[in-house]
Amino acid sequence: MSTRPDRKAPGASTGRVVLSENEIRRALRRVAHELLERNKGADDLVLLGIPRRGATLAARLAEAIAEVEGVHVPTGALDVTMYRDDLRLQPIRTAAPTQIPPAGIDDAVVVLVDDVLFHGRTVRAALDAIGDLGRPRAVRLAVLIDRGHRDLPIRADHVGKNLPTALRERVHVSLVEDDGIDEVRIVDAPAADTSEVTS
Repeated sequence: MSTRPDRKAPGASTGRVVLSENEIRRALRRVAHELLERNKGADDLVLLGIPRRGATLAARLAEAIAEVEGVHVPTGALDVTMYRDDLRLQPIRTAAPTQIPPAGIDDAVVVLVDDVLFHGRTVRAALDAIGDLGRPRAVRLAVLIDRGHRDLPIRADHVGKNLPTALRERVHVSLVEDDGIDEVRIVDAPAADTSEVTS
């Protein structure tokens, strides 16, 4: 039975594809190897994805680590909606559930996982959210795409692809679990569209 939903991400089928299904798979496997190498194994690792596609990517990284290491790394989802600094500037958002592994995150090496790193404000919000949940030994950041244009001094530890972009462009990450297809597209946003879909 297919688990592919019918809907597609905004921007799907427009713009140009910068990462295909196979390239996304290879990028995630490389990031999984990097995580294991830096951590010297999977001990104490916890993967927390930022909904929604970050949570999907965290689950895929956990699968890739299990294939390499034979160990299931605890995963969870970290909603950052109430920690954002642009709440009053954006339409009302529905918060997604935060799901932390039963053992918690104290003294763990937490790897935040997101689809796109842009201004860095979502990651800042995630760091604030983590502070309310526990005290990890270290927090690292893994993203599928780093498109630059940072507003804050935040840097990813593990990057699937560095993708230089213009500010007018938007990056759409589509994943089978969420959108029915695996691909990353770069799209020219309409001149009147100043909203931000990536972080």
